[in-house]
Amino acid sequence: MMAKRMNMSGGRRSGERATAVHVLLGIGLLSMLMGCGGGETESKSMEQIHAEEGVPVRVETVKLESLTLEYTYNGVLTGELESSANAKVSDAVEHVYFKVGDSVNKGDVVLTFPTDNPAAQYFQAKVSYDNATVSLERMETLYREGGISKQDVDNVRTQYEVAKANWDAAEQAVMVRAPISGIITQLNVRESDNVEPGEVLFKVSRAGRLKARLWVPESQIADMAVGADATATWGRSTLEGSVTQVDMSLNSKKQAFGVLVEFDNPDLAVLSGINAGIKVFIPTGSDAVVVNRGTVFREDSKHFVYVAGGSVALKREVVIGRTRGLDVEIVSGLEPGDVLITEGQMLLEEGVKINIVEEKRG
Repeated sequence: MMAKRMNMSGGRRSGERATAVHVLLGIGLLSMLMGCGGGETESKSMEQIHAEEGVPVRVETVKLESLTLEYTYNGVLTGELESSANAKVSDAVEHVYFKVGDSVNKGDVVLTFPTDNPAAQYFQAKVSYDNATVSLERMETLYREGGISKQDVDNVRTQYEVAKANWDAAEQAVMVRAPISGIITQLNVRESDNVEPGEVLFKVSRAGRLKARLWVPESQIADMAVGADATATWGRSTLEGSVTQVDMSLNSKKQAFGVLVEFDNPDLAVLSGINAGIKVFIPTGSDAVVVNRGTVFREDSKHFVYVAGGSVALKREVVIGRTRGLDVEIVSGLEPGDVLITEGQMLLEEGVKINIVEEKRG
């Protein structure tokens, strides 16, 4: 009897659990159905709101403004003046007197090679120069005393000039001097390094002012002008400058025109030789209708915008012109005073009712 009661009790509990599961499943399915129905109702409600109150949009009044073109390029910035020194002999570097970042004056000895290098003929050139100097001084004294002719002096002076040139070349081969005043921006050798003739030993730059050569396509060169403002950006540093030269002939290799821009670099924040983003700003000297390119859309190779015609949206074809960053010039299709729809146009069609929620006036 006890076993029978336990079986009956267990059966009731199993039935109750099954019933509870079915109830939960039914509630879940009903919730899903209600959710789907709610979404459809909400969608219809939004359509009804737009139909009754209009599609919410933001607008601004079109106005004329001064158009400044903005062209963007990449360019390598180098010192306004920059020069390098090359090895003239094959030998090991004997001494290096400066390091990268040091300031030098034109003619300072930056590094030396041994003076006994056979190729330099340093000592032979020095002896020949000293003898030529003494001979010239002696002949000039005799000429002043009337002992020889001017032709004799001129002949000796020619020999002196040749000896001096040979001595200068020999000295420059073993005592390598700074070609210009500036900062050593590159040093390619250390003491005891072996070099060959023609190798670049070091580079000197005037980095307080940097320059870059831009290659401008034919479609933009007509807008370029000397004096136009420019900026160069590298990392967090931005330099101010201007266009200093515009080539008048096409470079056949680049298939572009060369344009030189220069920038002040007073704190030497930007290093010579880096690649910078460069912008050139060209004032057109005339007013134009300029809008954000996001307000313009394209259909079948034509451009359109939406304007507010009272309480409805009007689709209007426009002709675009020059660009300035995110802005574009409207050549025709918009006039000052038109109310341009700037946000919400993705929901619009011709004649759709609109609700202006914000208006920006010029």
